[in-house]
Amino acid sequence: QLQASGGGSVQPGGSLRLSCVASRNIFSNNAMGWYRQAPGKERELVATISSRVETTSYADSVKGRFTISRDNAKNAVNLQMNSLKPEDTGVYYCNAVRWYHDTWIPKTRYWGQGTLVTVSS
Repeated sequence: QLQASGGGSVQPGGSLRLSCVASRNIFSNNAMGWYRQAPGKERELVATISSRVETTSYADSVKGRFTISRDNAKNAVNLQMNSLKPEDTGVYYCNAVRWYHDTWIPKTRYWGQGTLVTVSS
């Protein structure tokens, strides 16, 4: 239902483009988000995109470096990551999200396998 891909190993300063294909029932009419989980840390939200006007939001740590987009025809959400840093290392997941009590929360309990991003020299 959520299949993320595009991860890999890059050097600091490099770029990667992640893609996540969702089932139609998850993707349609939902805001989508990219999360990441670094080793030994909690999963954190890094970017969101709304369903209609495609308003975006970013965590401060990635603002100006990452760009989220969606392809509604393919039920896909993408994450272009530039100027990567070692602290961007982690497993990246996508999920539908919803606004609840002044914050974005995941809308489903299903995360899929994610895709691993490793930034190291």
